[in-house]
Amino acid sequence: MVEQNIVDFCKIVYTMLYEDNENKETETVNHTQETNPLGEERINKLLRQFAIPSIISMLVGSLYNIVDQFFIGQSIGELGNAATNISFPLSISTVAIALLFGIGGASAFNISMGGGSRERAVYFLGNASVMLFGCGMILCLITQLFLDPMLRFFGSPDNVLEYAKTYTRIISFGFPFVILATGGGHLIRADGRPKITMLCNLTGAVINTVLDAVFVFGLELGMAGAAYATIIGQFVSGSMTIWYLSHCKTVKIQKRHLIIKGKNIARIAALGAAPCSNQISMMIVQIVMNKSLKYYGSLSAYGEAIPIACSGIISKVNMVFMSFIIGISQGLQPIASFNFGAKKYKRVKEAYLKAVFCGFLLSVAAFLLFQFAPRQIISVFGDGSKEYNRFAIQYFHVFLFFTFINFIQPISSNFFTAIGKPKSGGFLALTRQIIFLLPLIIIFPLFVGIDGIMYAGPIADFLAGTVAIAMMARELHQEKYKQ
Repeated sequence: MVEQNIVDFCKIVYTMLYEDNENKETETVNHTQETNPLGEERINKLLRQFAIPSIISMLVGSLYNIVDQFFIGQSIGELGNAATNISFPLSISTVAIALLFGIGGASAFNISMGGGSRERAVYFLGNASVMLFGCGMILCLITQLFLDPMLRFFGSPDNVLEYAKTYTRIISFGFPFVILATGGGHLIRADGRPKITMLCNLTGAVINTVLDAVFVFGLELGMAGAAYATIIGQFVSGSMTIWYLSHCKTVKIQKRHLIIKGKNIARIAALGAAPCSNQISMMIVQIVMNKSLKYYGSLSAYGEAIPIACSGIISKVNMVFMSFIIGISQGLQPIASFNFGAKKYKRVKEAYLKAVFCGFLLSVAAFLLFQFAPRQIISVFGDGSKEYNRFAIQYFHVFLFFTFINFIQPISSNFFTAIGKPKSGGFLALTRQIIFLLPLIIIFPLFVGIDGIMYAGPIADFLAGTVAIAMMARELHQEKYKQ
């Protein structure tokens, strides 16, 4: 019903824009601010409407890695699991690019629409779409040219390298489409159609899951089969995203909107810097962690491959939990952006606090699961040695101990981006990974060996959560949020 109202209203706006003069155009824009559901509908309803499809989309996105991990673990075992973890920094880089231009473009679009700058808002969608696909092509080319040294730099042990090369060489061809599907989903959501974003991602994930079973178990293609299944699913998702972006409901993207303009890209990149930097931070930390796990693992009873394999599985399981949190923050984005642009600050504050409350409940549930059922979780990804299971269970217990406060930092970081404060959002995005976790995983193992990597996790989580609470308390204490 809400989506149909938006469609009908936008048809009226389109007609008036081309029939009336500039003064009437301004009047129409003001009317848009007054009647747009983002500015009038109950916050609870809007959060459900935008966050639930976003959560499902994020869960579906994480399934690409989880499903591959499951089939590879069952068919190949520890070395296969380690190989997917070695290539994981590249997967993170695709998400970083998608968030840079996806969330950046969506935030710029919603803020412009809320502020009445409708014509410029369309350029943000068009420019962001071009950058998403173009950067995916560049990343694919770089991966193909420098695959071997890249994987060694990521920390691949010799007995894992060939598995990692087989898998990564194939999935790199899907980079343009997965980046477009992920980033374009944010643009489609900004256009008021979160369910379409969910549909695009869900279709690709279902195809990936079915083909994984066929290629890995049925045709016994191993690592290559899992990779082929992944890129086929990504191609379908990306193609659907292209079609939907060419049929936006609230605006119409034309050829002129696809021409790259520096000022538009600068605005998009500024607003997308916070979530992007968070992903880049994760990639850097993942590379350093792989190298540390390899080195300190070789000095322990676990060996080089077991810590890398276990860390990879647990990181991807944690991604499922974070999909809920990030989905909530993405659902918050258009609500906060539009209302901030429309100067409805009380609604901005209400939306943030309700998003945080939902994140808290989910975080407590994840904490209980990780602490009381680690063995059951790890068994899903295949059998392993006694040392493999012991390390995995300990890693769950220690590294993810402060899961129950992990919600506050990503929601707050994306909130700052949504209200047009990319510097605050960018700083907050760097706290957990770069400012706290990275130094700790380098320093702690010097004193306590491989266990130091585990203990670095909860300390970084606690410190990042504390900083996020302090920054948000200062932001929401401003007088404008009380009026």
